Amino acid sequence: MGFSTVPCNEFVEVLASKAPVPGGGGASALVGAIGTALGNMVGSLTVGKKKYADVEDEMWELKKKADELQKDLLHLIERDAEVFEPLSKAYGMPRETEEEKAEKARVMEIVLKDACSVPMEIMEKCCEAIEIIVEFAAKGSTLAISDAGVGAAFCKAALQGASLNVYINTKSMKNREYAEELNAKCDAMLEKYTKIADEVFNSVLGRLK
Repeated sequence: MGFSTVPCNEFVEVLASKAPVPGGGGASALVGAIGTALGNMVGSLTVGKKKYADVEDEMWELKKKADELQKDLLHLIERDAEVFEPLSKAYGMPRETEEEKAEKARVMEIVLKDACSVPMEIMEKCCEAIEIIVEFAAKGSTLAISDAGVGAAFCKAALQGASLNVYINTKSMKNREYAEELNAKCDAMLEKYTKIADEVFNSVLGRLK
């Protein structure tokens, strides 16, 4: 099933079920794509307006970047489901004998690494999206400023959501050096970009109230 192409109601129903996918990672990717699109909408409502002629070229460039990020994040919904399946199977591997325990441990390290790669990429894309939304909020049409604020809030939520899907997998890794390396990358992205997203949201809120 292509989770990025099913109707909204179907995605939500499957998400609410006991089906292993989609889960928090795929949902975070979707929220990130929606947040990016909201920023992109600000750009769409800005280009072609005489009032914003001086930022026209910049808006088109930002929209182009947002278009790519939206596609990437939708693709990551599918990728998250793909990497979770081997992980769920690995958890069910037998560990009665020493040989089975060793094999399960070997496979787990591989699939945990793969399972971390997608939410890490979701986080990276959300950081890029937040940077773009900063520009949409600052220079885009004031008529759509609320959408930039919502977009920043959504991308922040997606960033935080994806981070939990990294942390839950690094927690199970035996290779602690690699796990802590990933955790540090997550920590840095959260530290920097949640603040930036909050600044955008609060700026928009201040302009509306």
